[in-house]
Amino acid sequence: MAGHRHGRIEDYGLIGDLHTAALVGRDGSIDWLCLPRFDSGACFAALLGDGRHGYWRIAPAGALAGAARRYRDGTLVLESELRTADGAVRVVDFMPHHAEDHPHPRVVRVVEGLSGRVPMRTELVVRWDYGALAPWVSSHDDGVHIVGGPDGLRLAADVPLRAADGAPGGALAAGFEVGAGERVGFSLDWYPSHEAPPPPEDPLAALGATERWWRAWSGRCRYRDEWAGEVVRSLITLKALTYAPTGGIVAAPTTSLPEWPGGVRNWDYRYCWLRDATFALYSLLLAGYREEASAWRDWLLRAVAGDPRGLQIMYGLDGRRRLTELELGWLPGHAGSRPVREGNAAVGQLQLDVYGEVMDTLHQARRMGIPPEPAAWDLQRALLDVLESAWARPDEGLWEVRGPRRHFVHSKVMAWVALDRAIRAVERFGLDGPLTRWRRTRAEIHREVLARGYDADAGTFVQHYGTRAVDASLLLIPQVGFLPPDDPRVVGTVQAVRRRLCRDGLVMRYAVDEAPGLDGLPGREGAFLACSFWLVDALALTGRGGEARRLFERILSLRNDLGLLAEEYDVAGGRMLGNFPQAFSHVALVNSARNLSRAGGPMDERRESAASGGTQAG
Repeated sequence: MAGHRHGRIEDYGLIGDLHTAALVGRDGSIDWLCLPRFDSGACFAALLGDGRHGYWRIAPAGALAGAARRYRDGTLVLESELRTADGAVRVVDFMPHHAEDHPHPRVVRVVEGLSGRVPMRTELVVRWDYGALAPWVSSHDDGVHIVGGPDGLRLAADVPLRAADGAPGGALAAGFEVGAGERVGFSLDWYPSHEAPPPPEDPLAALGATERWWRAWSGRCRYRDEWAGEVVRSLITLKALTYAPTGGIVAAPTTSLPEWPGGVRNWDYRYCWLRDATFALYSLLLAGYREEASAWRDWLLRAVAGDPRGLQIMYGLDGRRRLTELELGWLPGHAGSRPVREGNAAVGQLQLDVYGEVMDTLHQARRMGIPPEPAAWDLQRALLDVLESAWARPDEGLWEVRGPRRHFVHSKVMAWVALDRAIRAVERFGLDGPLTRWRRTRAEIHREVLARGYDADAGTFVQHYGTRAVDASLLLIPQVGFLPPDDPRVVGTVQAVRRRLCRDGLVMRYAVDEAPGLDGLPGREGAFLACSFWLVDALALTGRGGEARRLFERILSLRNDLGLLAEEYDVAGGRMLGNFPQAFSHVALVNSARNLSRAGGPMDERRESAASGGTQAG
């Protein structure tokens, strides 16, 4: 088991059932799976260690002569074609959607013979609680039962299975052969260990139902412009990161994939960030997915309900607030990157930009015809009551720094956005609110940012008051309507970001060497892919359409062969970094494609504010 090694981040494909997700490697191994939810403990955690921490591999027993993989069109059904000297097989991986008679997660794998007769091998090692707990294994008429604590798995297969020689409980292996036209199916069903497992289901029937479900969903997409294939694949990925029971969208299905190999910048992203989900809402709405957008709006209202002074930047899948951060010391980490973390201490940070994101999201939902929810405006007014006094405070900012709080320019700009959208809601939709006071505060924030957040000598906005460092979040200033795109201060800021933060054309969040001690962490990180898409948008807005398109195509080329993106990219090493796949990156891809492929786009309403409110407020 220790001989099994995880792949690079970009080596993995995603399968999921809108409750949880698994990562499948090029070698046919599932190295990450949390059951029964995205944020549950992993039973396959080899991604953060090795085979001793859990994996499930199905692959030819002999050497590979070639391999290719793809998603079936419009679906999250993954198929890998593997060729050997003996012939070729196709391995199809998917997770069926929950049904009344199968209410729990399942991973189904089907091996199809294409040519010749290929010897195959499957190895399954289950380790509950992120690789810490070896289960009890027993054979039954309906398959092998694998139980540990509250969790049970039942593996049903078309071939006999046996315990691996000399291995502790939870390790199974089998050899089998597949000839042309033959199929061998495997189904791994999770169930609460105090209940009986669900009845086995025919893998081929499950495959047909899963394909139909995904094709019906992707067929509703209204995006028909340039890069439609790339956009639909990103939207499918976003759907796969949605927790169906509540409508919450996780930032990523993984924890602790490093922002730099061997470093300590390893975070748990299996939660719902208000900011990430807000950007996702624009993408879903503009692609025609009103039901998903409405579900997320409702999740938001439930999650932030209560005392508005307790607004958090993130919540659990079901809106829970306590996301205690722990270190899982028994896991060596992906590429030796430690610590491995469960939970996220950033949940307790003050990030003022979240107020702007929430206000903007609810404004966009109204503008695009999402049926009104009476409680939404009451909540928004309560949040503004808090923000009117809180906006002047320093905070941890968009990037969740673990150093001292500062007056981040992006945070102030988004506080302006919160007030601006409230004013526009009153003006456009006839809602009630203290317009005079809100306009006065909006103008006050605008004046302060221009006075304290702009470096006139350098001709650029700065990361936070009192520094000359720049920050990629400044690229959003024209998109949110704070200033028009042709304002010289905006143009100068875009030029400064390109000059000081770009590495081989891709954008760093900020330059660590320009801001020592900013984030309170040692080490480096890769280029941030969402920020690189923001530069695409900024270039397009400032009249550099050709450069914007070239950069967009460059970022598209960084996706793996399945069209998936992580959070960051190591330019020198040519590899992905950070949690994977990353919702923020895919949302930014969709929005940039929309902005480039037609006049208008997801930021139209935001830019509209620049002409009607932003410049006047300044």
